[in-house]
Amino acid sequence: MIKEMVQYPKPLSVEFGVNVRHFNEELFALIEDLKDTINENNLEALSAFQIGNYNNVILVKNEDGSFLELINPSLIAHSGKITTEEKTTYYGELSAEITRFEKVSLVYQDVDAKNCSLRAEGDLAILLQRKLDYLFGATFMQKMSADERDKFELKLEYGSDIGMQDYCPTTFFRDKILKAINIMMLLMLGLVIGSLFVSETTVVEKLWEYQLYAIGAVFALNIFYFFYAQYEGKKYVSCTSCQIGNILGTLFISLIKLSLLSLLSYLLLN
Repeated sequence: MIKEMVQYPKPLSVEFGVNVRHFNEELFALIEDLKDTINENNLEALSAFQIGNYNNVILVKNEDGSFLELINPSLIAHSGKITTEEKTTYYGELSAEITRFEKVSLVYQDVDAKNCSLRAEGDLAILLQRKLDYLFGATFMQKMSADERDKFELKLEYGSDIGMQDYCPTTFFRDKILKAINIMMLLMLGLVIGSLFVSETTVVEKLWEYQLYAIGAVFALNIFYFFYAQYEGKKYVSCTSCQIGNILGTLFISLIKLSLLSLLSYLLLN
């Protein structure tokens, strides 16, 4: 029987899969359901978890149309690393870069409860690892790097397989750096205005010393802003050109404000 597959945003489960103990008609019916669902959706493989069943069962469709039936599969050895672009039916057509083991060894049982072993590499190894994720109530999202997860969350938000190079956000982390620069310059301006109400020379000299530290810190933040903003902008190829102009313009204005504030500080505090 063709089963409805569990797909995002419906959660898979908060439980681990359970090992099959009884090789009976219930198990055979599950296997037939998996075969029918794989054929209907033109899939390479399917885990029982993906149709809402918590038994540790994975079916892989061979090139000749036959099926590899893995009951209670367990990963016992692995070697090498490989990074590829993967898709999984749980997230529809959305893809992500995932680093997997290049070669794996599994033990499992067949439908006759016979203990078997399997060594796989390349595409089959990647496919098996992706299906094994489901047996732990997980998806390939748990295998992503932090940066790749951020990219993938954007894909989930927009519901399409956009790449980060095709996306141009309206806010950046560099905006927080710029905000810190502006706050510091406001404090510096406040210090200058406050000095107008101070008559003691030693206090004014101390204020000038503090202002020099602040000027240096703000200048350093501007330099950091410039280089970090370029680094951040390279992540978004589609809007790099407009960002460069914006970065340079913002830096120029910030340095002009800092220069004027430094001159005012020199005249009033030094």
